[in-house]
Amino acid sequence: MARPRRGDTIELAIDDLAFGGEGVGRADGYVVFVRGGLPGDRLRVRVTESRARYGRAAVEAVLVPSPDRVEPPCPYFGRCGGCRLQHLAYPAQLAFKEKQVRDCLERLGAATAVTLRPIVPAPQPYGYRNKMEFTVAAPGPIVGLHAAERYDVVLDIERCLLQSDAMNLLLDEVRGQVRARALPVWDPAAERGLLRFVALREARGTGEAMVNVVAAAPDVEALVPVAEALRARVPSTTSVVLNVTAKKASVAVGTEEHVLLGRDHITESLGGLAFQVSANSFFQTNTAQAERLFALVLEACALAGDETVIDLFSGTGAISLLLARRARRVFGVELAAAAVADAVRNARANGIENCTFLAGEVRHVLPALMRDGVRPEVVVADPPRAGFHPRALETLATLAPGRLVYVSCNPATLARDVGELLRAGYRLDWVQPVDMFPQTPHIEAVARLTRA
Repeated sequence: MARPRRGDTIELAIDDLAFGGEGVGRADGYVVFVRGGLPGDRLRVRVTESRARYGRAAVEAVLVPSPDRVEPPCPYFGRCGGCRLQHLAYPAQLAFKEKQVRDCLERLGAATAVTLRPIVPAPQPYGYRNKMEFTVAAPGPIVGLHAAERYDVVLDIERCLLQSDAMNLLLDEVRGQVRARALPVWDPAAERGLLRFVALREARGTGEAMVNVVAAAPDVEALVPVAEALRARVPSTTSVVLNVTAKKASVAVGTEEHVLLGRDHITESLGGLAFQVSANSFFQTNTAQAERLFALVLEACALAGDETVIDLFSGTGAISLLLARRARRVFGVELAAAAVADAVRNARANGIENCTFLAGEVRHVLPALMRDGVRPEVVVADPPRAGFHPRALETLATLAPGRLVYVSCNPATLARDVGELLRAGYRLDWVQPVDMFPQTPHIEAVARLTRA
C-alpha cells in the first residue's frame, strides 16, 4: 500500500497515545496521528497532512469504539482547544500519563529500572482549576477560549467545566456587562479597541475571587461599574484589577495595574500558610493537588532542621515557605519580579524570617550564591516546561547538593535533565507522577535524586 496522501480516506486502528494526547495508528507501518483517536478505536479518518515519516488525520467516523471511550460532558469538546481527553475514561487517563512519564525517563533520560510510584489521582476530575484566562473578541462580543488548532478563532464559552460555579457566574457577568455597556473590543488587525482578556482566579482555601481585566488603555471610569456589578453577582469577589498592556502580542499580562475594586490580591490558604496572589503572579492552578504535590516535595527533601535549601524557580514562594518551617535557611530564586514581591509579602504575613528571595535568572543567580559561599544540602527546582538552561544545570551539578528534588510539568525535559544529572554523579531514587490537570494530556511529576 502506498503512503496515504492528503485528502485520502482510510480505516485505521489506534494502538497508542502520543505525548500531546493524539491517537497513534499505522497504515502498513506508516504512522498517522489522529486528534480524538483512542487506543482500541477503529476509525475512518481523512488524511490532513502527509509527510515522509508520518501523517495526520481527522476522524470521520468511529467504526469500533475503544472500551475506554466515554461521552464527553462538555458541549465544546472537540471544538475548544482546551482539555483534549474528556472522551477518555479517567482511570485510562491516569494510566496514559503514568506511561508517558516512564517512557520519557527510559527513552530520553537513560534511566533504567526507574522506581516509578503509582500516579496520584485528582480528587476532582472537573471543577479543579483556580485560574482561567478568557479572550475577549468581536463580534458579539465573545468572551471565550481559542478553538482547537485555530488561535485566530475564539469560541464563546458560556460555562467551562474545569472551573467552579462561582467562576462561571463571573464569566457570565463579564460577558453580560461587556455587551450591555457596548465596551469596545481590541481589534488586533487595526490595533485599536479596549478589552483584550479577562482572567479569573479563586482561592479555594478562603473562597476569595479575583477578576483581572486586561485592556489596551487605562479606562478606569468605564470599568469601575463593571467591577461593582461583578461583586454584586458574586459577593466573594475580593479583587477586580485592570492590567494595561500596549504590546501587540496576545499575552494576558499588563505592564501597568489599577485596582478597580477591593485590593490588588487575593489570599489563598495552603499547607497551613497564607499566600497573597496578585494578578500577574504564578500559583499552582489546582489547589487540592498542589497540597499533595508540596507534601511529596517535603517528603523528598527529608529535612532534619539544620539544612540550607535553595528553591529554584520559586514563584510566589509556596514551596520555599513550606520548607522554611523545617530548614535552617532557604533561598528562593525567581525571574518574575511580581512573584518575588508576592513571596516577600507572603513570608512577612506568615512570620517567616529564615527565607530570602532573589530576583533573576537561575543561571545567573546560582553562580552568585556559590560565590557568596552558600552551600545547600538540598536543592528544589520547579522549572518551566522548557526545563533547565544548560548552564544552570551545569552550575547545579557543580554545586553538588546531597539531595535534589525536581518538580516537573514536562516529562520530556525532566528526562533530559535527569539524564544529565545521572551523568554528573547523581542517583535517581524515585519519581512520583501527580495528575494536576485531569482531562488534559499534561502531567506533573516529582523526582528525587541523591548524590551517588
